[in-house]
Formats: sequence, C-alpha cells, structure tokens
Amino acid sequence: MTEQTALPDAPGTEGAGAKPDAAVVRDALGVGVAVGLSGFAFGVTSAGSGLTLAQTCALSLLVFTGASQFALVGALAAGGNPLTAAAGAFFLGVRNAFYGLRLSQLLALPRAVRPFAAQWVIDETAAVALAQPTRRAVRIGFTVTGLTLYVLWNLTTLLGALGAEAIGDTDAWGLDAAGPAVFLALLAPMLKDTTERAVAAVAVLLGLGLLPVLPAGVPVLVAALAAPLVLWARGRRAGGAEDDGAARGAVKDDCAVRGAAEGEDGR
Repeated sequence: MTEQTALPDAPGTEGAGAKPDAAVVRDALGVGVAVGLSGFAFGVTSAGSGLTLAQTCALSLLVFTGASQFALVGALAAGGNPLTAAAGAFFLGVRNAFYGLRLSQLLALPRAVRPFAAQWVIDETAAVALAQPTRRAVRIGFTVTGLTLYVLWNLTTLLGALGAEAIGDTDAWGLDAAGPAVFLALLAPMLKDTTERAVAAVAVLLGLGLLPVLPAGVPVLVAALAAPLVLWARGRRAGGAEDDGAARGAVKDDCAVRGAAEGEDGR
C-alpha cells in the first residue's frame, strides 16, 4: 500500500493537493454502500451454516470485519472445529491492527475517541482514508465510510439472516462467495510490488492446495505462512547476490594484484 502523509490542516491550506469535502464524502459513500450491501450475503450464509439470528447479528456488530466473518461461518459450515474456525478468522483480522498503526498517525484522534474508532478500522475505511491528501479529508473519509458501512452491514446482515429460509440453499445462489469476492477486489489493487504479489500467490497455493487434505479452517492458518516464506526466500536470494558480488570483487582485486606484480617484474 502506498504510504502518504496527511499534514495538519490550517487556514489557507485549501490550495494544491486539497480535495473538496463533497468529493471525499462521495467516494466514501460509494465504498460504504457497495460493500455494506454484501452484508446480506453474510447473513444468509451465516444462517445457512447453522448460526442463530442472535449469533449472526452479534458477529456483525462486534467483529465487523467481513473476511473474518465469512471465514468463520465457512469453516463451521464445512464441519470445522469451532476453535480452528475462530483461529482462522482471528488471523485474517490481524491485518486490521497494522492498518490501525498507520491510521492512528493520520487521524490523530483524541484518546477518548480511539477505542470507538478502532471498531471501524477495516479494509474499506483504511483504503478510503489512506487515499486522502489532508488530515481533514482523512477524517471525513474514515468517518463517512465507517458509519455508512457499519449501519448498512448490520442492517443487511439482519435482513439476510431473516430471509435465509426463503432463499434456501446458499451454495446454489453463490452468496457464500460474495464476501471473499469483495475482499479480493479491495486487496488486488494494493499488491503493487513483486514481494506482495508473491505472498498473495503463495498464500493462494497453500490455501487451495491443502483444502482437500486438512480439516476446515486449517488451510487458512497455514496460508499465513506465505509471508515469512517469501521474505525468507527473498533474503536468501539477496544474500546470494551479495556473496556473488563479493566473490567477483575478490577475483578482480586478485587480478589487479597479479597485474601489478607482473608489471613490477617486467621493470
């Protein structure tokens, strides 16, 4: 993800680089509404996985991170152990902590507000906030996206859970894939360098490759090893390149010494 710095806003800073509040609100609403509607798919999938209406709504109210919620109910629906399913959902949710580290600097919110804002630190709010040029725009984007998404996600979760019986088999409708599809659509533009793409590719290979042989929920945990594996391989390659460079340098130095010696002998 491209790093940018939002400076404190001050009177007279509406010039170059500033973004109209209306444009920020429009972008934030677009993301919040588009993603918030997919809460319906989660509600249907969760109810179809055997969770009660109260459990389904509690997940959206308290957890509020779509990828983790879908991972949890998907593992449970496949017959996975509840602890394993929860662990997989937890590891997917850990990424939000890293978003929070960056957003805390950009938002610079009062201490009393931070615990409440933390509930809205997810992929969508981070994507909108990090795209803004000023602190004011960051705060507007984060707040509007978070509020819109939280309200819509929980409302559509309730509607989806209530309408699960009328819809019937969620697999036939493909609703169980809606959440992951939205998550991937948000993630794909963030994979900007070779290392990030390699981590994503290895994670996919691990997750899909181990799906037939490991219990439900476990492949997600194993896929988390993609990042350290890629970084380790990258470190080895960099170390090898340095060794090769040092070896070539040593050969050149040796040749230079020999040449100088031969020149001395000639004189």
